[in-house]
Amino acid sequence: MATTKLFMKLVYILLILFTFTVSPAISTSAEGCDSGSDNPCVDKAKAFPLKLVAIVAILTTSLIGVASPLFSRYISFLRPDGNGFMIVKCFSSGIILGTGFMHVLPDSFEMLSSECLSDYPWHRFPFAGFVAMLSGLVTLAIDSITTSLYTGKDTVGPVPDEYDIDQEKAIRIVGHNHSHGHGVVLATKDDGQLLRYRVIAMVLELGILFHSVVIGLSLGATNDACTIKGLIIALCFHHLFEGMGLGGCILQADFTTVKKILMALLFAGTTPCGIFLGIALSNIYRDNSPTALITIGLLNACSAGMLIYMALVDLLATEFMGSMLQGSVKLQIKCFVAALLGCAVMSIVALWA
Repeated sequence: MATTKLFMKLVYILLILFTFTVSPAISTSAEGCDSGSDNPCVDKAKAFPLKLVAIVAILTTSLIGVASPLFSRYISFLRPDGNGFMIVKCFSSGIILGTGFMHVLPDSFEMLSSECLSDYPWHRFPFAGFVAMLSGLVTLAIDSITTSLYTGKDTVGPVPDEYDIDQEKAIRIVGHNHSHGHGVVLATKDDGQLLRYRVIAMVLELGILFHSVVIGLSLGATNDACTIKGLIIALCFHHLFEGMGLGGCILQADFTTVKKILMALLFAGTTPCGIFLGIALSNIYRDNSPTALITIGLLNACSAGMLIYMALVDLLATEFMGSMLQGSVKLQIKCFVAALLGCAVMSIVALWA
């Protein structure tokens, strides 16, 4: 419960910060960085219905993507403890890794190196890579400290010898429990692993929310009908596969049904909400104004660092170094190919979005 509250507070702070920082984007652009009114594709009347189509399509595909792993336990091939689920999870992790490297990070470099920004300091220092690097380190700190706090809060000392359990494989947790008649619960490493899965799921969703808001705002604010048509298809595939990766993490975290639904809806609804915000600001917001480029560029860099860290460290490395894959070279190869395929899919989608 406390973990969920912390996660919701972080999301709330993110939305407030984003709304506050995006409002100054109405400022005048630098010379030569106008809104592109000479572009024949810019037509507000044609763009608006396309935006509504995008909202419905992205919401639907996002829900399908994030919900599909949650029902995998009813499919024998995809049961959570089977090889099939492991292969699908590695494919989804590859999707998330590809999203960070092929979509979010390049967008950040492009925005923060735009000609619409002043030469100093934006063209003198690689801010996109710097912020992504810091974001990865901060994610590591959040990941580690959060796990320590929620593990340490329940740990009160070594397990008594009378329980005849390896000290390295158990912790003593005091709570309301009827076993042993002393209110003592013995938690094995599986309990610690469950906590790790929950932290991973929440931090990963937070990273996805960053760029989902940015994607939605950019799509909602543009009146370029030609661009929107291509983006709708690309973003539907993007959210479908990304949702599968997040849904797999939510499934392993074993949240309550209510929390699973809330996290799924939060993922699916963020981009459509961003599109609504972009539509509301489309008359005054310029996606190539200096303030907008800097704000969204830095948010993209922050999101890229989080996604790359989560995909490599908490998802792929954890699984490949785990007992299940270490016990089978054949399964390792299958999972590596699946991860590579996930990266390839997002690399192809990057041609359009």
